[in-house]
Amino acid sequence: MAGEKRRPAVFLDRDGVLNVDHGYVAKPEQFQWIEGAIAAVKALNEAGFYVFVTTNQSGIARGLYSVDDMHRLHDFMKKELARFGARIDDLRYCPYHPEGTIAAYTRKSDWRKPAPGMILDLIARWPVDREKSVLIGDKDADLAAARAAEIRGLKFEGRNLENFVRREVLGEKGAGVR
Repeated sequence: MAGEKRRPAVFLDRDGVLNVDHGYVAKPEQFQWIEGAIAAVKALNEAGFYVFVTTNQSGIARGLYSVDDMHRLHDFMKKELARFGARIDDLRYCPYHPEGTIAAYTRKSDWRKPAPGMILDLIARWPVDREKSVLIGDKDADLAAARAAEIRGLKFEGRNLENFVRREVLGEKGAGVR
């Protein structure tokens, strides 16, 4: 990555943006893509954006699923995207929550949104053009993390992610009629 030209990035929340938030989704059989999510990731890839996922995963701290379960789910997501020629360039997750039941994960963390730690870590490791980057989230905590990281935040309210990305990120007029 060293020496690469700076590029804009899109930081995507997972639950509620890429997949339907059924509450603590941890297994492929629980996972349901948001309408247009795969096409949105592919469109961002083709437009030259880095595509990153930043996701709070308090279900780990709460003992609802393991880190291994989460990694298996993320591997499943990456394979599904690859089937359609799309990719996630990198992913960060925060397993911590101050009210967890698993001691190793029960604490505050500057990676847990609304804190910007996951975003800042990706910006530090990749040649990101921060001024042209954006975070897409479905919660106020996502938007607060974007502000804290000094990038633009967009609130996605659940319809078709491809239409949203084409209109709000790629600036295509008429997007949303697909």
